[in-house]
Amino acid sequence: MHDALISEAAEHFGTPLYVYDADVLRGTYRRLRGLLHPRVDVFYSLKANPNVSVSALLRAEGAGAEVCSPAELRTALDAGVAPDDIIYLGPAKDAPQLRACVRAGIHAVVCESFDELTLLEGIADEAGRTVNAMLRINPAQRAPGSALTMGGKPRQFGIDESEVAGAGGFLRGLRHVRVMGLHAYLGSRFLDHEAIIRNTREVLRLADELAAVLGRPLETVDFGGGFGVAYFDNETDLDEEALASGLDEAVGPYAAAHPQCRLITELGRYLVADAGLYVIRAVSVKDSLGETFVVCDGGTNHHMHAVGIGQLVKRNFPLRLLSPYEHDAPRHLYNVTGPLCTPTDLLAKKISLPRVRPGDLLAIERSGAYGPTASPVHFLGFGAPAEVMVLNGSPQLVRSRDTVEDLLSRQRLVEPVPTPPT
Repeated sequence: MHDALISEAAEHFGTPLYVYDADVLRGTYRRLRGLLHPRVDVFYSLKANPNVSVSALLRAEGAGAEVCSPAELRTALDAGVAPDDIIYLGPAKDAPQLRACVRAGIHAVVCESFDELTLLEGIADEAGRTVNAMLRINPAQRAPGSALTMGGKPRQFGIDESEVAGAGGFLRGLRHVRVMGLHAYLGSRFLDHEAIIRNTREVLRLADELAAVLGRPLETVDFGGGFGVAYFDNETDLDEEALASGLDEAVGPYAAAHPQCRLITELGRYLVADAGLYVIRAVSVKDSLGETFVVCDGGTNHHMHAVGIGQLVKRNFPLRLLSPYEHDAPRHLYNVTGPLCTPTDLLAKKISLPRVRPGDLLAIERSGAYGPTASPVHFLGFGAPAEVMVLNGSPQLVRSRDTVEDLLSRQRLVEPVPTPPT
C-alpha cells in the first residue's frame, strides 16, 4: 500500500484510523491456501478483527468463520458466511447464545463443559431439532513454544482429557445433541513451525481417542491454529513452506484414514495482522528531562496490543513516519505516546525515526489484528476510530468513527433528588 493512499485516507477520514489493504488480505489467504493440505478448511477467527468487510473479503476467498459471541455470529452471517461454515466457541455460552446457534443452523456448537452439553440438549429438545456439537478438549500435556498457552494446564477452556474417557455413556445418551467432532486450541502466536506440527499430531491423537469413546468416527476435527506473526526485532516469521510440509505429513495419513471427516484450522492474527496499519497524527513534539516525546491523537485506547500492557520490557511494534522527510537526514530517538492521561499510554519507546514535526503522520504496521477489538476504546470517552479498507486502489470507509453522540446515546440521566441538610 503506497504511503500516498494512506495519507489520502487520513486526510479524507481523519485520524486516528485503521487502514486495511484488501490486496494483502487476499494475498495472505491465497498463499496459505495454496500451501495447506487440500482437505484442510481455513476458518477465520473473527476475534482478531470482527469488521464485517474484512470478514466478507475472507469469506469470498473461501474462509469459514469461528465466532465467540452473538455479535460475531451476526457479523459472519451478514458477511455472507454459510451457516454450515460457522462454529461457535466460548467458555460461558448461556441459553440465549445457544438458541441463536440453533436458530442459525451453524455447523457445530463447540461445547466446553458437560453442563453446556446438558443445556444445549434442553434447548435442542425445545426447538425440536438435533444439533451438532464438538467437544473442546483440554489435553493433559501443554504445548511449548506458545506466546499464550490455551491448553495443557488448568484452564477455563474445554473439558480435561482425563474426564472424557469416562463420559462415553453420557455423550452417547444425548438424544438431541450429536457429538460429532473435536476442537482443541493449544496456544497462540507460535513462531516455531515444529511446535504447530507437534500440536497438530497431538490433536489428531485426541480425535482418535474421542472417536473410540463415542464408538463412531468423528465428522469434524478442528486442530486449532495459533500461527504467529513476528512483531519485534528479535523475532522471525514462520517458515510457511516448512510448516505446510510438516502439516501435510501430520494431516495426510489422518485424512486418508478418515475420508469423510472435515478438518479445520482456525486462524485470525495470521490472516489479517499484516494487512493493517494504525495511522495517527503527531499533535506535539516535546522534550522532558532529556527525552523527546511525540504526543499523538491515538494510543492505548485503540491499540493496546502495540502498547504491550503487562510486558516486563517494552518492545516496539514496527512503526514508520509517513510524512515526507529527507532520507539522508539524521534520525532521532522518540517516545511515541497517545492522548490518554496515563503514563502507560506509550506506543513506542526510544524508537529511531527521522525528525518528526507536529502534524506528521505515523503508522504502526502489522496492526490488522487485535486493534480496536482488544482495546479500551471508551476510556476517556474518545471512542472507536474510523476503519478504512483500500479496495481496488480506493480507500473506502468500513467503520465510522464514534461520535460523542454515539458514546452518550446509551446513557440515561437520572436527576438527583435534593435532600434537606441534616
